[in-house]
Amino acid sequence: MPRHPPEEPRAWQRMLSGRRLDLLNPSPLDIEIEDIAHGLARVARWNGQTKGPYAFSVAQHCLLVEALLVHEENNLDRQARLATLLHDAPEYVIGDMISPFKAALGVDYKAFELKLLAAIHLRFGLPAKTSDALTRKIKKADRVAAYLEATQLAGFSLDEAAKFFGRPSGLDGARAFHSLRPLASEDAEAAYVRKFKQLL
Repeated sequence: MPRHPPEEPRAWQRMLSGRRLDLLNPSPLDIEIEDIAHGLARVARWNGQTKGPYAFSVAQHCLLVEALLVHEENNLDRQARLATLLHDAPEYVIGDMISPFKAALGVDYKAFELKLLAAIHLRFGLPAKTSDALTRKIKKADRVAAYLEATQLAGFSLDEAAKFFGRPSGLDGARAFHSLRPLASEDAEAAYVRKFKQLL
């Protein structure tokens, strides 16, 4: 009996918008903000190990990082703010892996993440690659967000969080950053889309 060659494994994901995103060669044409917001609002930060009736989502984290960067530098243009909002957008497809696990997976994972992020940037009129200066600013705000999330939601002591993420300064008068509250996924999704439309 003739043997049929094995079928190629499926390397695309169907989105609720109806788009089929090729995971190995993502096209900007198959990326929709509604799919990103929907996915990110359902991906839990800290592997879901946070306080409250809802998970603190990656969508909320991205909103927090954008707000922190604007607090630090209020003269940022809309493109820089949009790139900040989208900094973890690939996680709508690949999920939010904790940093130690990313490190264990190695460079191939990071290359895939960056390829998807480039396609997302192109879809929304941003340069495929964020400038080194902006990347550094986003990473700094990301670490501040991690500190705030760790101490308010994920059970870290102040000293433990400072050891891993650094102790932020300049937030004493910024009340909004000291009362993080996880939102229901539909509320986080709506907030993410609102911010996106504001910046676009």
